[in-house]
Amino acid sequence: MPLYEHVMIARQDLSNAQAEGLIEHFSTVISDNGGSIVGTEYWGVKTMAYKINKNRKGHYMFLRTDAPSAAIQEMERLARLHDDVMRVLSVKVDAHEDGPSVQMQKRDERGDRGDRGDRGDRPRR
Repeated sequence: MPLYEHVMIARQDLSNAQAEGLIEHFSTVISDNGGSIVGTEYWGVKTMAYKINKNRKGHYMFLRTDAPSAAIQEMERLARLHDDVMRVLSVKVDAHEDGPSVQMQKRDERGDRGDRGDRGDRPRR
């Protein structure tokens, strides 16, 4: 079966328990339609780059799934109809990475970003 990664953003006025309940809800939708959940992560409340439905922040959730496309379409359909979910992004991947996602890693574990080349190249004014 194809492998997918999903990121969902829920309304900021939900409690942490309600946001994690959404993960459980959509996990059962996937499993009821013949798929399986490889892993889930709750990233917490984060500030968004722009307002969505008058919200500046949102609960971010991440799911890794192994499911047929019909199960993914049903999960996305139900997520778009759900009042608490503001956005859903599903991406088909070749393989799931081992360990936590980049969002859950500590900053010092991510490695150095390296030289971007924009410092020291030109004189300051």
